[in-house]
Amino acid sequence: MTMDVTIYHNPDCGTSRNTLAMIRNAGIEPTVIEYLKTPPARDQLAAMIADAGLTVRQAIREKGTPYAELGLDDPALSDDQLLDAMLKDPILINRPFVITPRGTRLARPSELVLDILPDSHKGPFAKEDGEQVLDAEGRRIV
Repeated sequence: MTMDVTIYHNPDCGTSRNTLAMIRNAGIEPTVIEYLKTPPARDQLAAMIADAGLTVRQAIREKGTPYAELGLDDPALSDDQLLDAMLKDPILINRPFVITPRGTRLARPSELVLDILPDSHKGPFAKEDGEQVLDAEGRRIV
């Protein structure tokens, strides 16, 4: 299947690995951007967040990051200040963001990516932890 798909990926993250595997299970080889090595430009990050229907604060990763030490939980901080922090320290960008012609999603949980992929999955799919996401016919298990 030919579809222009980009994933902002962290190979150390199970959710990101599951999301990438689901994209590939649909027969799509996406553009993979390891965002810790190559963070998005400011305007691209802001667009991804908006296109995913999120606020900047919802797109910040707290767990395993310097979120608390940097005082990013301060409600007085503006979106611009939060974006600055995310670009200075990309580990603060929640992942994985996936962009397709059908939309943009922060794929947390990973199966949210299915909302923006074609129904071209090749059989069953289970996450790394064994949770079944797609049945034998490639249909989403709800």
